[in-house]
Amino acid sequence: MDQTSFTFDVPTRTLFGSGSLNSLHKENLPGRKALVVISNGTSTRKYGYLDRTLAELGKAGVEAVVFDRVEPNPLKDTVMAGGAVAREHGCDFIVALGGGSCMDAAKAIALVATNDGDLWDYVLFGTGKRREPAHAPLPLVAITTTAGTGSETDAGGVITNPETKEKTAVFGYGLFPKLAIVDPELMCSVPPKFTAFQGFDALFHSTEGYIASTRNLVSEMFSITAIENVGRSLAATVQDGADLPNRERMAFANWLSGVQMVVGCCTSEHSLEHALSAYHQELPHGAGLIMISLAYYTHFIRRGCCPERFVRMAQALGKQDASQPMDFITALHDLQQACGVADLRMSDYGITPDEFPAMAQNAMDAMGFLFVNDPAPLSLEDCVQIYRDSYR
Repeated sequence: MDQTSFTFDVPTRTLFGSGSLNSLHKENLPGRKALVVISNGTSTRKYGYLDRTLAELGKAGVEAVVFDRVEPNPLKDTVMAGGAVAREHGCDFIVALGGGSCMDAAKAIALVATNDGDLWDYVLFGTGKRREPAHAPLPLVAITTTAGTGSETDAGGVITNPETKEKTAVFGYGLFPKLAIVDPELMCSVPPKFTAFQGFDALFHSTEGYIASTRNLVSEMFSITAIENVGRSLAATVQDGADLPNRERMAFANWLSGVQMVVGCCTSEHSLEHALSAYHQELPHGAGLIMISLAYYTHFIRRGCCPERFVRMAQALGKQDASQPMDFITALHDLQQACGVADLRMSDYGITPDEFPAMAQNAMDAMGFLFVNDPAPLSLEDCVQIYRDSYR
């Protein structure tokens, strides 16, 4: 691919900034009855985000039904249940209020709410049946309460099928949110550990995009700016979650990384992690990425891939004197230490080395489409070795 060529098509209207949730009622919302999708946790209610969102919808003359069953790493059965609730109550659009899991689930719910059959009928990868939806999904409004997945910006959602041990993506142009609200004030309640997990997820969306073989001029611009903002603000945000200026920078980095995934791509790092959490539902996605990141990027550095890009990423993370590719690994490890996540252990989540060959094959089968973006081809043996080098 000619790296100067690109297609820019990000149709989501975004309201960015502290207090932007207060403007929801002023927007041209895509329906009159909303299914509000939230997690099965307590924070959305505890911190008043749900009540504020329902009040804003009420001001706009919109009725609302709450679906509060979404788990971390959302499951196919949860999506199917959400679609049934949307149909039962005659909802004509979806509001996703929460982190990446809520937004991913909401996209899949929007699809099954208007189409017959099972979600996996419409999945394009792995054991998915690759069926073309007969009807457009319900429109979506995404209100993110975390800075991690960038899902408020893109047209995909990642769902786990426990029966097949697959964690893979649902894609479609109709799954772009019509409206995204990125209000950093809603992120100040995220605990330090999860602030770190989410921040590294946002970071890796852009480090992957920056070294991808299919990168382009626009994706490079979004990627490196996101990396710079993470390098500047993630550790400070972990240390003081109420630091609104740094929360804003991380929210911006997350949004940038979301756009990067639309105009550019991710690489197999995400495929490898999704296999980990497909087998171990309780593993937070960001934690899994952190666990494999040093070995993953070291592999490509040792292969001699795009050395100048690793130097540039090290500088963007704050290591201004970086002059060789391994300086990126040093900068990445330093950031993980500063955020208190450098000592994460796979074994703490029940992961065992005997699972690695099956997980590597799973990554290639369920999310093989990301491997084509790698800066050099990865073999099954390479993937297993990356897992082994990451294991503690």
